[in-house]
Amino acid sequence: MLPAQARLRRRPEFTAVVRSGRRAGRPTMVLHYLPVRPPARTAGGLDVPGDGTPAGPRAGFVVGKAVGNSVVRHRVTRQLRAAVREELGRLPAGADLVVRARPDAATATSAQLRRDLAAGLDRVLAERSRPSAERTRSS
Repeated sequence: MLPAQARLRRRPEFTAVVRSGRRAGRPTMVLHYLPVRPPARTAGGLDVPGDGTPAGPRAGFVVGKAVGNSVVRHRVTRQLRAAVREELGRLPAGADLVVRARPDAATATSAQLRRDLAAGLDRVLAERSRPSAERTRSS
């Protein structure tokens, strides 16, 4: 299991990563990666600089009904959580990751999920190191 401080929990946190982050699609999952966490917002809409959010990387999971019934979804979530726990050290402090399972994840083995996760992380982390001019040319 992931420690509580390493998990995304609220909808706005997931939304920020999915809308603003980089994306890498794999056969069993889509990774959404945001290298720098945005400041938290209060109820009044103001940024809170020292809100006490943990400095380490965080991860969240989206496993929808298209993946399968409740038993299948929970199994896939457990497998993804275990795989992300092993790879979380690769992410910089302050980074957020959302892993969205695709329907193929229901029949995938843990080894396949780990391979797809590692390949997806390789892709989003490699994009960070490419110069921005090269990134815009290749798009």
